[in-house]
This record gives sequence, structure tokens and C-alpha cells, in this order.
Amino acid sequence: MAALGRLSQALLRSSLTQSKRQLSAAAAHGHGEQAARTWKILSFVVALPGVAVCMLNMYLKEQNHTHEQPEFVPYSHLRIRSKRFPWGDGNHSLFHNSHLNALPDGYEGHDE
Repeated sequence: MAALGRLSQALLRSSLTQSKRQLSAAAAHGHGEQAARTWKILSFVVALPGVAVCMLNMYLKEQNHTHEQPEFVPYSHLRIRSKRFPWGDGNHSLFHNSHLNALPDGYEGHDE
């Protein structure tokens, strides 16, 4: 058991020294500074404008989106309540949204 521990420590030490050698060799040529500068420029020129365009796209789509309630269809396999929920009146789910989530007999506040 002790031999296994010594072997794992020796392998760990050798892998750490090899990674240090590779990192120090790359930094010696000055390549790391140029790569960091390139990625910094790409972040500001490509990534940030890309995020801004995506945000604008979603904002404009949300402005054109209608917020109407879908028609209630009483399917027999949906909204089955075999026992009451342990909170509230027992008929509403824990994260109930009265605009989006229908109860078994329809949406709240609609007399049809």
C-alpha cells in the first residue's frame, strides 16, 4: 500500500514538473503575451458586440410579442390532482402563475 502511495506521488511530481517546463518554454519566446493581446482584442471587437446584438434582438422580439392567454382545453390527462398540495388551498402548484398555469377547471378569474 505504501509503494502505491509513493508511486502516485512520483507520477504526480513528474507531471507537475513537465507542465512547468512547457509553460516556462512558451513564455520564454514571448508568444504568451501576443496570444493574450489577440484574445483581448477579439473579446472587445467580436464578443461584446455579439452579446449586444443578441440583447437587442431579444428586446425587439419581446416588444412584438403578444401576451395573450392561450385557450383552455380541458384534456383528461393534464392537471390531474390525486391528492391536495400541502400548501395554500391545495389546488395551486408551488410556483403557480395565474396568467400561465391553469387549474383543473380553467384559468383563474375567467368566467366563461
